[in-house]
Amino acid sequence: MLKAALDSGVTEIDTAFNYAGFKAHSLLAEIDSSVTRRLAITTKVGFFADRHGLAPEKLAAAAHQTAEGLGRVPEVLLLHNPERSAPHLAAACEAMVQLRESGLCGSWGISTWAPAALLDYVDAATPQPEVLMVRCGLTVSHRVLTAAEALIDRLRPREVRGMAPFGGNPSDPLWQTVDPALFLTPASRSVNPERLQAALGVAFATPRVSAVAVGTSRASHLAQLCEASALNADPETIARYRTLLAERHKLSARTDSNAGKRLPS
Repeated sequence: MLKAALDSGVTEIDTAFNYAGFKAHSLLAEIDSSVTRRLAITTKVGFFADRHGLAPEKLAAAAHQTAEGLGRVPEVLLLHNPERSAPHLAAACEAMVQLRESGLCGSWGISTWAPAALLDYVDAATPQPEVLMVRCGLTVSHRVLTAAEALIDRLRPREVRGMAPFGGNPSDPLWQTVDPALFLTPASRSVNPERLQAALGVAFATPRVSAVAVGTSRASHLAQLCEASALNADPETIARYRTLLAERHKLSARTDSNAGKRLPS
């Protein structure tokens, strides 16, 4: 599968310390190095056998185990869902800087599923990550999108990446009822992309990211998704969509508020 990924133009693997029952790194190390050496590795630390945590000593131990398991230092090491231990974010970021400086990763960053939970713990003194990974695509709510953009503004990472462009379920009937190609430029629509290809193309603009992590077990599916990186979302359509999404969010909040009120007797 990795050979097929290379043939399709994939340049990086996204994994994590805890994937595959904490065996993902050693499994990668067992693959022919002539293949894996041609791929950059992004991995994540933060989940441990007992629980999630951001203690600097546990992050350091995980980074050492990562390098040993992979047989190499990863190009990128990310804090994995730090919102689960958000009060410890500042110390964790300082620890990640030390890990990079000690040569245990090429660069460091943050991967967050719920960026709103981190906003109260980021200030001017928070170390600037090289990479920030957030959810992207048409299934992401207004609240998550705006929180992700606020976090980007505060942290100012060198690179923003996306994840979960299909909401975790590419077979969801949603993709048969909604045509993501409507969000693309006329030139991109003219190539008649498959719906999941179009959805991935749009994901690069919601919010704006430079790369998107996707998972698949089929080489043909991967090749199709790689072609989607050439598709372009239409800025005006995306702007109108974001306006409608914000209005829907306000209406939903107002409805929820009214539902909690009792009529006077």
